[in-house]
Amino acid sequence: MRSPVRALTKALAAAVTAATLSTPLLAGPAYAEPPGPAASAGPDGTWTVEPVGGGHRVTLHLKTPLPVRAAVPELAADGRSLGPAEESPDGMTLTLVTPDPSVATAASVEVAWNGEVPETVAAALGKAAPTPPKPPADPPAKPPLKPPVKPGSGPVDPATPGPYAVTHDEYDLGDTAITLEGLGGRQAEIRAKVYLPEGARGKRPLVVFLHGRHSACYNPTAWTSSNTQWPCPAGQQPIASYAGYDGPADVLASNGYVVVSVSANGVNAADNPYSEDRGALARGEVVMRHLDLLADADRGVGDAKLVSLFKGRLDMADVGLMGHSRGGEGVVKAALMNAGRPRPYGIRAVLPLAPTDFARATLPGTPMAVILPYCDGDVSNQQGQHFYDDSRYAVDDDPAFRSSLMVMGADHNFFNTEWTPGVAHAPASDDWSNRNDPVCGGTAPSRLTAAEQYAVGTAYIAGFFRLVQGGERGLMPLFDGSGAIPASAGRAVVHAVAQAPTGKRLDVASFTSLAPSTRVSGSATAVVCAGMLDRSPQSGLPSCASRLTTAQAPSWTPATYAGNVASTPVLRFSWNDPTGTVTVPLDKRDQNVSRYDALTFRAARDETATGDVDLAVTIVDKHGASQTVKVSEISDALTAFPGTASPLPKTWLRTVRVPLSSLTGVKPQQISEIRISGAGQQGAVYLADLAFTTAAAGEARTERLPQVSVEGVTVDEGDGPGTATMTVRLSRKSVTPVTVQIQTIATGAAPVVASAAQEVVIPAGSVQAAFQVPIAGDTAVASAPQSYQVVASVPVNATIGGGFTRLVVNDDDAV
Repeated sequence: MRSPVRALTKALAAAVTAATLSTPLLAGPAYAEPPGPAASAGPDGTWTVEPVGGGHRVTLHLKTPLPVRAAVPELAADGRSLGPAEESPDGMTLTLVTPDPSVATAASVEVAWNGEVPETVAAALGKAAPTPPKPPADPPAKPPLKPPVKPGSGPVDPATPGPYAVTHDEYDLGDTAITLEGLGGRQAEIRAKVYLPEGARGKRPLVVFLHGRHSACYNPTAWTSSNTQWPCPAGQQPIASYAGYDGPADVLASNGYVVVSVSANGVNAADNPYSEDRGALARGEVVMRHLDLLADADRGVGDAKLVSLFKGRLDMADVGLMGHSRGGEGVVKAALMNAGRPRPYGIRAVLPLAPTDFARATLPGTPMAVILPYCDGDVSNQQGQHFYDDSRYAVDDDPAFRSSLMVMGADHNFFNTEWTPGVAHAPASDDWSNRNDPVCGGTAPSRLTAAEQYAVGTAYIAGFFRLVQGGERGLMPLFDGSGAIPASAGRAVVHAVAQAPTGKRLDVASFTSLAPSTRVSGSATAVVCAGMLDRSPQSGLPSCASRLTTAQAPSWTPATYAGNVASTPVLRFSWNDPTGTVTVPLDKRDQNVSRYDALTFRAARDETATGDVDLAVTIVDKHGASQTVKVSEISDALTAFPGTASPLPKTWLRTVRVPLSSLTGVKPQQISEIRISGAGQQGAVYLADLAFTTAAAGEARTERLPQVSVEGVTVDEGDGPGTATMTVRLSRKSVTPVTVQIQTIATGAAPVVASAAQEVVIPAGSVQAAFQVPIAGDTAVASAPQSYQVVASVPVNATIGGGFTRLVVNDDDAV
């Protein structure tokens, strides 16, 4: 089958079918009647539940400001998450309005993150939140782990310094130098640290780093931090999060790159209460403004300091972006904003590091590597995996390579030294809160020290840009799933999955659907599943991950702004004896696979499986000759990840790779079918992305795709069931149909719309399509219009332009 389209260092499906979600996904602006008398309240007055309209307003008052995290804060009643909450500007209050009647009798209201109430929620209530001390440096090195491939097996170590000495400098245009649409007109700084290769001639490739969400300010005397005001209040100083990536920046600069690490404290201080998308647009604006300033300076125009640093030195057609935490989503947004410009810069590589992905935008056509820390205590659901999964088949002829890497033993913060206790100049902490966890706790043998994690980040951040922008092909084994780990990564275990450019792979079966030619035989069942928690019935597919929490299933965890949109269809294959087999035939025109390096697919054991689980992969040629290999002999993909309680262990599909050079009993020029069978008496697995591949970095061509935007509308409510007609529009015509997922988000006590998702198709040759949102009109009098978010995500044959808008419903009933 060809081209299935539809289907570290921080320390150092029907087009209009709708699926209803029972709880709100976002506590955004909504209008309702004034609250009535309190229905219930916490014994210490920290929380209240008040009747309002047709539901209840849940309010939690914190005794200390909410911890500054990349994840979206939620409210939970009796341990069950009600959905994302609205955070007050001072970070002291969380509010959510819900139609769920059970909250009226709640016995507890708590902060939740990523769908779960953490054990340390008491700290947010002021019960266990001492002032962070200035902690000691790293403990002694821990015993070695057993990596999947011997460290140093890669021919090139990307952390090796290059021939150039490195000069550090900064530029600073002030705390209010940019006004951001994404923050409703609020201002932020233009400030950056610069890394220059001394003596490097000619125009140099440029890499821009963007840090993520962390406190913006701190008091150096009281050793406290804050994130509620920008510029910083009197007596406080900005936290230099942008200065925490010296390791990878110095390595890149010593190899001839110019690196600019930009500050985004002004965004951090305002993104939760003042943005539609938790700051993605604002962060993209910051990156694009820096690129504009750098381009001007290269031409000798603009600020004198920038001109002195960069005149004649920058190749703006050779740009890489790295974003950490919410900065990861920010650099993806910047790449999309750039692609929508009439004259875009040449963004050739994007690396989201421990990223958020609240709205599931895709980035086809640009080489990308997503780095996921296994012990991430902030973005604990590893939602950034959606960037990889959603982009795989988003366009027919994708010229780009993409990779996703799981770094075992790494937390969220320690890729940035300014977020690492012991080396940071401001308060910092380990984001993994359970210190006694046997896998990720600070003293666990499998947990990397801050220095070890920083070394891993340095190697893989520098390595990715050297691979893609520098053309250092010897670094590909670090990213292509073949298992190489550089010596500088020490004892770290890093799992990589990858998808080659379209021209370098033959898709045998994506397993996003089950082709009619695929045969299931013996004592086996094979069903395509997608998403989890039965949130996406409009897809017509059953849910995956039936026994996992949302924090344990990165590929299927619901997104904040796309909670009903189906995610990552895969094949769930189960068997009751070794006769159970899935057979995928190759078309005659595709049977010569000799030009490829390997047969690859992704696999994970189903969470319901017990005991040892193994598969046999049989490659058959047209003469009937065959060769079989067990997955356990070539991959650890079916070995369970470690952990005993949510958010661990994770179910994450890993690479199975059969090199064609290992085939001795069949002819690669005449391969007729692939058989995947159970290699034991019983078992169950998830399968995806069966293909013959040759690893290659490919190239960036995202700007050639049209961009799709969703347009807002204001309608009258009506006196009964009705619809609001809305429009999605392309930036230009497409020669192929464009599909996009539309999420409507219901908020308020008595919403007249449902939280639901639908797929909209824009026909080939057209630039727009209409879709309908059901409205439950009535004759009751409301006090004000009701405003609901409508979000576009996961497009196919296009990228996201304007992904967020509002449906405003006016009450048309007379008082």
